[in-house]
Amino acid sequence: MNLTIGTLRAEPGRKTRGSLPADLGTTTVEVPLTLVNGSRPGPRVVITGGVHGGEFIGVDAAARLAGLLEPDEVAGQVVICPVANPPAVYGGRLNISPLDGVNINRVFPGDKDSGPTERIAAWLFDHLIDGADAYVDLHSGGIDQHLLDFVGYRLTADAELGARIKTMAHAVGYERVIFGTSPDGGNSHAAANRQGVPAILVETGRLGDRDPAAVRRLLDGLYRLLHHLGVSEAPQHLAPVTVRTRDWMWTGEVESPAPGLWYPDAVTGDEVTEGQTIGRIIDPADGTELKVTAVSTGTIIYHMNGLTVRPGTHLAAIAAPHG
Repeated sequence: MNLTIGTLRAEPGRKTRGSLPADLGTTTVEVPLTLVNGSRPGPRVVITGGVHGGEFIGVDAAARLAGLLEPDEVAGQVVICPVANPPAVYGGRLNISPLDGVNINRVFPGDKDSGPTERIAAWLFDHLIDGADAYVDLHSGGIDQHLLDFVGYRLTADAELGARIKTMAHAVGYERVIFGTSPDGGNSHAAANRQGVPAILVETGRLGDRDPAAVRRLLDGLYRLLHHLGVSEAPQHLAPVTVRTRDWMWTGEVESPAPGLWYPDAVTGDEVTEGQTIGRIIDPADGTELKVTAVSTGTIIYHMNGLTVRPGTHLAAIAAPHG
């Protein structure tokens, strides 16, 4: 069966690399794609990196996988998009697009008749994600974010779909698998789940690093996932999994209530209790201090490491072991 996306085509046993134009209304961007059409039938798996700018590990790992994966190793089809949101990746280094100030991972599945970021989200769903048998979205701790590696997924009312998603998340081989209790929201994997596509989020690395060991860790996780999905044989070069995978549950997110300078008192890896002061926002104009407290009890999985914040900036995300 041929694998065709736009003007790119890969026949069975072939690999095609190139890019496709995405019309964002105010501009057109080129989205890079690699199509690996296996020599044997199997599922279609979609992998995206670069949904956000400044998150380099996922972009690097996806680009490397695109170069390494060959059709004779594949049963099924693998679509790899290392830079899913070119405006944010090339034109900015934070999680918002410089075109419209929108975080794409809050507006999936997007709207092709709306602003630039909504349009690229809709393009990704229309061209890549709709109809996939599995989807994995690669993220990292950005240049202002200190983060513990984890795999994320959402609970869903569809028991069969939910079971497939959970086993995908565990197959990556990371220590922490964190689930959200609702499939709602504009995150890529949540939107895919609502359309019946089993999808997970993988977060690797922190502070905008491009550490080769972190890239290798993510590549190993992707190979494990492809093997779990029946796309590839178990590679011989993988590092052994030395951690015990454990389920966690998100318990809360802390957002900045005001603009100012952020001074955290509790950081990634710290255990906190609901109501505990975890930091202060200082108004640079007059020096007044606004205390910020934890909204729940658990462990801080990632925190804002940057100094300047605005209303709505994520200061911390908290999760707790489950079961």
